[in-house]
Amino acid sequence: MLSSKLKKLYNKKDLPKIKVILLKSIKWLVLFISLLIFIIITESVFKKEYLEIDIFGYQFVSKYLINDFLTPIAKFITEFGSGVVMIFVAFSLLLIIKNKKIGVAIFSNLWLVALLNYLLKNVLQRKRPIGYQIIKETGYSFPSGHSMVSLAFYGYLIYLIYKYVKNKYLKWTIILLLSILIIAIGISRIYLGVHYTSDVLAGFLLGISYLIVYISVTKKFVLEK
Repeated sequence: MLSSKLKKLYNKKDLPKIKVILLKSIKWLVLFISLLIFIIITESVFKKEYLEIDIFGYQFVSKYLINDFLTPIAKFITEFGSGVVMIFVAFSLLLIIKNKKIGVAIFSNLWLVALLNYLLKNVLQRKRPIGYQIIKETGYSFPSGHSMVSLAFYGYLIYLIYKYVKNKYLKWTIILLLSILIIAIGISRIYLGVHYTSDVLAGFLLGISYLIVYISVTKKFVLEK
């Protein structure tokens, strides 16, 4: 009886450690799978001008979504993935947040992921979709900068909100809204005709991979100190 109670007590004490180990394992597994799918998409993009998923995305958007009511909404949403808006948000948070290390981490995150996306675009050099374009964009298409950078930027804010905001209702409301915003930004790029579906998907996958690494680094060297 005593030994069984001791085992139960031991197991309870070990639960937090086991939870941390599992979370770390899942985190790196997600990173590995995301990078693997990104590499597969990239290889396919080099072989073909466009993929089956690009055709499906174009047909779905043009058939079911594009209309006069949604177009201004898509234009409005896509602006939240622009450099101007995210720089404004990052700079505002840098001024507002008392812990300046967190503010700097938010600002650094934006610049690093934007630089990474810029370098990748210029290496891969995929041209933007030809055909209908509701708005005009310059530069290369793959991976989608709006999708990749917004996921990394707003995703990092989601992490910080989850970590530091105590009010559960406020915490999960903001997390839900930011999550919807990230997805909506990606869809808006396809809707507006400036990206293939594969561009957006690749941007999200790479954004997830980058975010996992950035959170791990800042958690160890910035946030925990």
